[in-house]
Amino acid sequence: MGQLTDVPGVRVGHAQQEGALTGCTVILADKPMVCGVDVRGAAPGTRETDLLAPINLVERVHAVLLSGGSAFGLQAATGVMAYLEERGIGLDTGDARVPIVPAAVLYDLSVGDAAVRPDDTMGYRACEVASTEVAVGNVGAGCGATVGKALGMAHAMKGGIGTASVRLSDGLVVGALVAVNAYGHIVDPASGDIVAGPRKGDGTLVDTVAWLQDNSDQKLTFPGANTTIGVIATNAKMSKARTTKVAQMAQDGLARTVVPAHTMMDGDTLFALAGGQVQATVDLVGALAANVVAEAILQAVTAAKSIPGIPSVSDV
Repeated sequence: MGQLTDVPGVRVGHAQQEGALTGCTVILADKPMVCGVDVRGAAPGTRETDLLAPINLVERVHAVLLSGGSAFGLQAATGVMAYLEERGIGLDTGDARVPIVPAAVLYDLSVGDAAVRPDDTMGYRACEVASTEVAVGNVGAGCGATVGKALGMAHAMKGGIGTASVRLSDGLVVGALVAVNAYGHIVDPASGDIVAGPRKGDGTLVDTVAWLQDNSDQKLTFPGANTTIGVIATNAKMSKARTTKVAQMAQDGLARTVVPAHTMMDGDTLFALAGGQVQATVDLVGALAANVVAEAILQAVTAAKSIPGIPSVSDV
């Protein structure tokens, strides 16, 4: 299956507060990488995403942060900036080197301790442990992630962090890392089976769209109490505009596995990083990105472990 760090020059670090069920994940670039983003959900919590628009100045970033804690979790990016600044890493403005660290958050305040959120200390710690070995499941931004919340948290299942990659014979590598905290259920695209989602009292998994059709008059979960966020990386040579297109195409992988995706209750956001070593078309990289995003999402829920009151795939 591979992992995001199969892309040269990328390292991943997780930090979490397991008792509070929250954490953050940093993706560090050993050298600045071209970055694009696609924000598709209706309730996003993000930082520096406007900067990544193809018409705007900055082309490359030094790290990307994925965090729990809802909007509070954006503070963890300050710790990532501090770590990078101490090492002289950042955009040279003449007056200072300013680390460029885009970030996105998911909502995990409904599990664990809502008063504990990722902060600058946790972001810094994630940088300190960053390596090419990527842990999955209940780690980092996936520590408090859950999925399948149409029937409420009492009927949800555990989400988490997953990763995947593909390597072609010409040397092209495309990888993904995703923190899965979706309102909807998770489908295996190969079989069409629901892998994780809302649970009836007898444990039967519910099709979220079918439930919405039959319960259109029901009050929906608080907007933003979900969100799937992730990073795609490749060693392809790409412009900022084409890297942005890769992030957009990668959302297809999210839509294949999360049903429904990009809802009013999700802030689904995917970043894409390009290292610039291999020639490849944007269509190929984008198509492969969608595939590895889907694989990473499936791994996130199958690798997750249960927490009090919320079972994992292995339990059901």
